[in-house]
Amino acid sequence: MAFDGITVSAVVRELKDKIINGKIDKIFQPERDNIVLQIRAFGNAYRLFLSANPSAPRFGLTERKFENPQTPPLFCMVLRKRIGGGKITKIYQPGLERQVIFEIEAVNEMGDFVVNRLILEIMGRYSNLILVNDEGVILEAARHINFELSSVREVLPGKAYENPPSQGKLNPLELTEEGFYAAVKASPPVKIQQFIYKSYTGISPVMAEEICYRAGLNSSLNTEELTEEDKKALFKAFKAVFENIKGGKFTPVIYFEKDGRPKEFAPIELTALSSMKHSEYESCSALLEAFYSKRDMLFRMGQKTHDLRKLINNNIERCVKKKDIQTRTLKSIENRETHRLWGELLISYAYSIRSGDKEAKVINFYDENQSEIKIPLDPDLSPQENAQKYFKKYNKEKRTFAALQTQIKENEDGLYYLESVLNALEECSNEQDIKEIRRELFDQGFIKKHKGFEKNKKNGKKSQPMQFVSSDGFLIAVGKNNTQNDELTMKTAKNSDIWFHTKQIPGSHVVVFTEGKEVPHRTITEAACLAAYYSKARQGSLVPVDYTPKRFIKKPNGAKPGFVIYTTNKTAYVTPTEELTERLKKE
Repeated sequence: MAFDGITVSAVVRELKDKIINGKIDKIFQPERDNIVLQIRAFGNAYRLFLSANPSAPRFGLTERKFENPQTPPLFCMVLRKRIGGGKITKIYQPGLERQVIFEIEAVNEMGDFVVNRLILEIMGRYSNLILVNDEGVILEAARHINFELSSVREVLPGKAYENPPSQGKLNPLELTEEGFYAAVKASPPVKIQQFIYKSYTGISPVMAEEICYRAGLNSSLNTEELTEEDKKALFKAFKAVFENIKGGKFTPVIYFEKDGRPKEFAPIELTALSSMKHSEYESCSALLEAFYSKRDMLFRMGQKTHDLRKLINNNIERCVKKKDIQTRTLKSIENRETHRLWGELLISYAYSIRSGDKEAKVINFYDENQSEIKIPLDPDLSPQENAQKYFKKYNKEKRTFAALQTQIKENEDGLYYLESVLNALEECSNEQDIKEIRRELFDQGFIKKHKGFEKNKKNGKKSQPMQFVSSDGFLIAVGKNNTQNDELTMKTAKNSDIWFHTKQIPGSHVVVFTEGKEVPHRTITEAACLAAYYSKARQGSLVPVDYTPKRFIKKPNGAKPGFVIYTTNKTAYVTPTEELTERLKKE
């Protein structure tokens, strides 16, 4: 979702409550478009993150720690000189624009108190951070915009600061019924969703969709098609949303796709998405931190695992093609026993078959009904030679069938293994997790050795299984990859501990550490839910999960990482949820 004017309003209100009159202790610029201000206010320390990154401009309080360059960039040095040690006296948003202004009182070179303005403009690829003095002159900017880049507005030190060009939109905070109806009447024929976000400032398409939904109207309805009742319903929903915004009634919430990826965020509830998984947050800063951290982590991990995914998917594709060939081969030799039978019958009835016949009609004495069957013959061969031909074909098909049984098992095991590695890639949260999977694939012969591989093996710290605590207080461990699964199950777990794994579905090994105690049914269910959640069946329902004491687990010699066999198991059928998983996570 776009960082719209409504979100800006929510964050501004939060900052007013927490850092107004706060002192700026330190200023950092970890990246070209990002500034971090360390602020002390009311006895508390805060980090204010300001980003003009074109792909994700935003601002808010953060707990994140950043790596800073050894030599601060020019913009950072100017900020330190002009507002370092200063006091934030005012934070405001013009109308409902995607713009926030911090007025900061600081001492200049002459020892006088001056008020400078730090302005964040959230405008997609035109986003910028600009420092302006008390006379309205630009002191410095994160991005310099000259006449060649923009003929509308220059952003350069020494130039007078000008507000971004007006788009002629209405301020929804000043909404009136008469003004709304007039805007609808003056609008060209467009979808009502477009009418809302193109006519009023600070409203994103998602929020416009929400207003339509609350009004009970199809967002694709054209403005010319609106009845008087439709207009009243639309105005009522519009007004209700912005009355809450003016009153500071925010409910920060993130909505998730079925695979757990964040889809949308909003400072108010999106009733149109109420059926989706969602999480509410205490503040907009916390929401933005969670949303962008998750999104950035998924993007970063996706980039770093791209080559591994391609490698694994290519090998999975080979396995699938091989399986198809094996299936067709099995189909082609399914009559092998018939060829043996024909050979035996031809030997038995050779005396009654004449050379040159193209077919032999004989009684099948193996059949209790003594049925007659027809056997195709090669007229150039004698009955005995035809029989030998069928015996030879049968023996060849018999050997093929025996070889196929081994090949099919190896291919199925290989496919299962590759799918388990692909599933493990989904759980990678840092570079060490990726390195361990890369090492595993190298050990299994899927990756060729390259320079620096051994060095990475020695220097990398071993990642640990994920840890959870059941509602009954039992520690539960979940392996992140196959190598870790082996170590967790075969080395860490004791014989009395309980082992879980999805039934014939690639996934993580899960172990409940019993410490010799009896494990309640609730903990069994929760552990089974974790096993289902960290498997290929995450989005499923009534997922079968096998569980058994660890003493019944064995690893065959030469088996691939993560593969074990087990006996005397029970099976639980559970539906995994993200809410339960998050609740059980160990702090």
